[in-house]
Amino acid sequence: MQRQLQQIIQGRDTSDGAGVRIKRSLGQHQHARFDPFLMLDEFGSASADDYIAGFPAHPHRGFETVTYMLEGHMLHEDHLGNKGHLRNGDVQWMTAGRGIIHSEMPQQEQGLMRGFQLWLNLPAAEKMKPAHYRDIPAADIPLAILPNGGTIKVIASSAFVGGRIISGPIQGLTTEAIYWDIHLPQHAEFHHAIPEEHNTFLYVYEGAVAIGEDKRRLTQGSAGLLGKGDQLSVQALQDNTRFLVLSGKPLKEPIVQYGPFVMNTTEEIEQAIQDYRNGDLIRY
Repeated sequence: MQRQLQQIIQGRDTSDGAGVRIKRSLGQHQHARFDPFLMLDEFGSASADDYIAGFPAHPHRGFETVTYMLEGHMLHEDHLGNKGHLRNGDVQWMTAGRGIIHSEMPQQEQGLMRGFQLWLNLPAAEKMKPAHYRDIPAADIPLAILPNGGTIKVIASSAFVGGRIISGPIQGLTTEAIYWDIHLPQHAEFHHAIPEEHNTFLYVYEGAVAIGEDKRRLTQGSAGLLGKGDQLSVQALQDNTRFLVLSGKPLKEPIVQYGPFVMNTTEEIEQAIQDYRNGDLIRY
């Protein structure tokens, strides 16, 4: 059964960090989540004033952040001593776990900076595991040519293309997360199986698409939450259409969020705040 477009979340212009201009779709408010996905931000500007202040040191606990750079240069540093440079096409997959304090600062004073940050929830059993992160250079992310001339970049999980399995660098997550970046020429279609138990959404960042049998339209800057089914069917309505496919196994656990902390109970949030204030957030 093909998945149909059930809900559209139009990206909303806002700012975060020290004043970085972003477009937020998922995560605008607590009802704009899609288990296990908490938030999706798109950042993109050629004006340094929109990004130069960056994201100075700040804490996280209880989830994962995924930063995908389309264009630009960003430096990540954290309290563990990790330092990583994100450039065109690179991905950073960071597990905050029990706690991390990090910064993400632009390393350019002019030119285009563009990309995405996704927040992916962790199950209760993993929220307090040690923090770690992985920098994935663009060269390590497989890019496959689709039969219609489009392309698919497989960041997490795998895809079946041209009779072979294309496996991305991120595997084995409890949420079984799928993260694909797909480019299609006008009128081209993309069809692929999707695990029936997953929650799946698309984010169009260039062009427009028609989804499912009823061909409901999703346009640039919008997230489209899909209904149940085991098949994904997408048609590009404009040339050079680009969109993300994000899919994951829902955790079906309570979510309590206070800024950069995402836990299961109010008491756990209060503990996270206390740990941050007294230095225990990063002690282990």
